[in-house]
Amino acid sequence: MLGNFKYSNPTKLYFGNDSLKFLSEELKNYGPVVMMTYGGGSIKKNGIYDAVINILNQAGKTVIEDAGVMPNPTVEKLYEGAALAKKHNVDLILAVGGGSTIDYSKGVAASAYCEQDPWAKYYVQQQDPDCKIIPVGSVLTMVGTGSEMNGGSVITNHKENLKIGKVFDDRLMPKFSILNPEFTFSLPQYQMIAGFFDTMSHIMEQYFSNFDDNTTDYIAEGLMRSLVHSSLIAVKDPHNYEARSNIMWTATWALNTLLKKGKNGDWMVHMIGQAIGAHTDATHGMTLSAVSVPYYKYILEGICANQNKGIEKFKRFAVNVWNIPTENKTDVQIATQGIDALAQWMKEIGVVMHSSELGLKEDMLQAVANSTITYPTDYRTLSHDDVVEILRRSL
Repeated sequence: MLGNFKYSNPTKLYFGNDSLKFLSEELKNYGPVVMMTYGGGSIKKNGIYDAVINILNQAGKTVIEDAGVMPNPTVEKLYEGAALAKKHNVDLILAVGGGSTIDYSKGVAASAYCEQDPWAKYYVQQQDPDCKIIPVGSVLTMVGTGSEMNGGSVITNHKENLKIGKVFDDRLMPKFSILNPEFTFSLPQYQMIAGFFDTMSHIMEQYFSNFDDNTTDYIAEGLMRSLVHSSLIAVKDPHNYEARSNIMWTATWALNTLLKKGKNGDWMVHMIGQAIGAHTDATHGMTLSAVSVPYYKYILEGICANQNKGIEKFKRFAVNVWNIPTENKTDVQIATQGIDALAQWMKEIGVVMHSSELGLKEDMLQAVANSTITYPTDYRTLSHDDVVEILRRSL
């Protein structure tokens, strides 16, 4: 492996269908006021809300509820939550929900005592907190983002047509996360499969970078194979505990900082997908699925045209993840069939394949490209026109 790096991850995980019982032990480590963040109320229908509230009450906590966290948390909601947390001198923010709720909670934790505009400081300027930070814990109800074990926080500003992620340092990683696969059973199919592809995209974004032989790529290939296998079971039987538990574990390891060690990463699919989301408010995982195949085919075309050695990674992806036979085929043919296999799996699980299904239109392409953050990657640095072309192909 090339490069030098530091690795640490302070998040403590409790995994399994009995994992919620450990919440009471964790609560002993924090003061009396807990702010419970959650979304649109689905946790009240499936019983998770009552289970968590009962534990909080038994622990003698004063509970401040911050409901209504939307799938793409807005800057206005961030300001509202930060003010609420500061007003009540919150000792712990407990996020009960999926990645959006946990992302939002980290943003609130860093913003409550920030003396500057947190949107400008953290998301636009990408600065780190220099103020008091409120601890965050989570009870996960939807897999995909990996937010339960990383410092990532994505916030949307509709007025500026921007959706920007900030990866905070170890201080904003959840202190603990409770992962009960059964808590994901009540998810609508659309949200479930969006999370599946979000997980796959996280792995691919890190996998398709660097040219050296490194341990990380072997781990990534195993995670992708596991995800493909379990997802095909889960779409037919959403209550299959083995499949859903494997997917939950894969999603956590896909973005808990392990796979990025020794890797440059790409993340342009996420940048383009987030720009689409900023303009359409579409489900995050589906913006990624709509863009991925056009993006990787475009990158592969560039590699072939410029005889870039990146073809080896695409070939490896085809062989080691999708079992594409190599006999009597060129590297380009093998690599192309790997992307085709990815597309076939995406169709089988039922994710969105075209951005037009999310509300993107031809006359929006320039504006979305303007909202797309670009930077150099190992295989290609995208120009504005490149982004427009990928968006056009995604329609």
